[in-house]
Amino acid sequence: MPYVAINAGLKISDAQKEKIKTELGRLISIIPTKSEAGLLVDFADSKTTYKAGVGVPCAFIDVRIFRKAEFEPKKKFTEEVFELITRELGIKKEHMCLSITENECWGFAGSFHKSDE
Repeated sequence: MPYVAINAGLKISDAQKEKIKTELGRLISIIPTKSEAGLLVDFADSKTTYKAGVGVPCAFIDVRIFRKAEFEPKKKFTEEVFELITRELGIKKEHMCLSITENECWGFAGSFHKSDE
């Protein structure tokens, strides 16, 4: 049940959201056991953003997954997401951050689960 939130300092059109959502569905499978089937994508656009005190289009991508994953797939996923956001929104890579939070417990399908289940 991965979750990806994109907070961006510019307006994201519906067409861009559709394209990014579709690509994230493909990219999430880079991380073993993750797939588009459970992916939640959340867009928050038109935010006021600053980088080093200067107002520029920035993005923070918050990724949350159930259970730990190996470093290399997470690195590849991160690099691909940076490429996607640069290509679709024109935000420079140096104006983006991505965080991956790995949760040992997660609520889904009407209950709360722990990673050893």
